[in-house]
Amino acid sequence: MDSELKEDIPVHEEFILCGGVETQVLKCGPWTNLLDDQSVNRPKLLIFILPGNPGFPTFYVPFAKALYSLTNRRFPVWIISHAGHAMAPKEKKILTTSEDPNAQEIKDIFGLSGQIEHKLAFLRTHVPKEMKLVLIGHSIGSYFSLQLLKRAPELPVIRSFLLFPTIERMSESPKGRIATPLLCWFRYVLYAASYLLFKPCPQKIKSLLIRMGLQVMNVENEFSLMNVLEPFCLANVAYLGGQEMMEVVKRDNEPIKEHLSKLTFYYGATDPWCPKEYYEDIKKDFPEGDIRLCEKNIPHAFILHFYQEMADMKNPSWHYHSLRTMRCCPSSQNLKPPDERFSCDMLPAQ
Repeated sequence: MDSELKEDIPVHEEFILCGGVETQVLKCGPWTNLLDDQSVNRPKLLIFILPGNPGFPTFYVPFAKALYSLTNRRFPVWIISHAGHAMAPKEKKILTTSEDPNAQEIKDIFGLSGQIEHKLAFLRTHVPKEMKLVLIGHSIGSYFSLQLLKRAPELPVIRSFLLFPTIERMSESPKGRIATPLLCWFRYVLYAASYLLFKPCPQKIKSLLIRMGLQVMNVENEFSLMNVLEPFCLANVAYLGGQEMMEVVKRDNEPIKEHLSKLTFYYGATDPWCPKEYYEDIKKDFPEGDIRLCEKNIPHAFILHFYQEMADMKNPSWHYHSLRTMRCCPSSQNLKPPDERFSCDMLPAQ
């Protein structure tokens, strides 16, 4: 699969106004406007990635490319930034739409609930209502995925993958115990520090710092990462993180019960954000659910170095591979084995 990823897989970058806020969307595949494309070649399914926090889509591009290759390039894979985590470069045009949700104000859009409404506004405005959806949530993106199912059950979601899901007791986790005082008690100190350090910093210096950081992490980058050192974006990352610690406490079992047949949970064996205990608890509460524990020691931040392993799981029960032949939405009645859930006409014309 590595050789496939080195091929010329198109990734289109857009900055749109969603809920009144600049939003970065990276689109893997040749389809950039699903609403206006009425051709027979328009796909009937979209794979939609909801990042963790920070919500910088650029880090997810290799994972998106791996998924796009895995599905034989049949379905678009889109990644959306979180509200306030991306700012368009001066030379970039910000696209707007004349239709509803984007013209409406979303209360506390940079906070936990506002981020969910932000994603919902995007889907309602930029994705055809009849288009089937596969949601892939990572970390807090898993929480967003569950809440999208709860708040908008009319969305045609046929599958949702929740990777290293931070959906409960975040402040009690090993990392949460460290992050909580920083994000909740010393948040304004972090704000002030980021503004003092990075606001007066020239763009060339920021670019140099980012390049050096990527080299140290041995990570390649296809799109600009200037937002990583942008005080406005960092403040919103910290603000969202603080709300996560305060509000993601008790697991919301309602959407899990309602949509269990659509859900695949994937927990890390040594994840400091959602420890093995959380996996054991949810497995006990939902023994019939598709709830997995990683056997490959893949870290929580898999997108940096383990994106290929995550996309290319060979376990027969791992359902990414059902996307290769996916054709129709699952029955709302009985949960069937993955390869039996789909019937014809979802694939684009050849």
